[in-house]
Amino acid sequence: MEEKKIESSNKNVKKANLLDHHSIKHILDESVSDIVTSRGYKEDVRLSNLKLILGTIIIVVALVAQFYNKKFPENRDFLIGCIALYPFFLEFVLNAVLQLILYTKEKNAILFTYPPEGSFTSTGLVVSSKLPRFSDQYTLTIDSADPKSISAGKSVELTKSVTQWFTKEGVLVEGLFWKDVEALIKNYAEEEPKKKK
Repeated sequence: MEEKKIESSNKNVKKANLLDHHSIKHILDESVSDIVTSRGYKEDVRLSNLKLILGTIIIVVALVAQFYNKKFPENRDFLIGCIALYPFFLEFVLNAVLQLILYTKEKNAILFTYPPEGSFTSTGLVVSSKLPRFSDQYTLTIDSADPKSISAGKSVELTKSVTQWFTKEGVLVEGLFWKDVEALIKNYAEEEPKKKK
């Protein structure tokens, strides 16, 4: 009976390779997403869906060109059109749109949310993180999804060494990390403008 408890508790353990900063950042980012969504914020996936739609358009054009109903000499004009369309429209225009989205909207964001249900604020959150190469300083930032909104709170930031959240074996001490992230969320909520009575 106790072996089953030990096995089930080991399955939930989040372990990272401490020599790989991408592995550390991935585990911390996943945990941040879990913490924020557990606090009543629903994930806003509209931007991800837009990027998937643009990628799907590129794939559909390639599939149509590959599996067009006619054989080569007959479909020559169609293939020339697809070949001409691909580098200009698909590679240049759609990739430029994707890069523009990444540069202007996403930046270092790991999570976009809607405002919590029953909340007085009209904006969700943008949660961003950074873990520079060759550094142990993890920076987590919570900002308003619409900074120009009246109900937008001030940006709050937490910078700490990842060594405070991981054991020597690379296991994330989730209790400590949850406490720090929840304190940051609470700090953001306190920074939101108060309603006038």
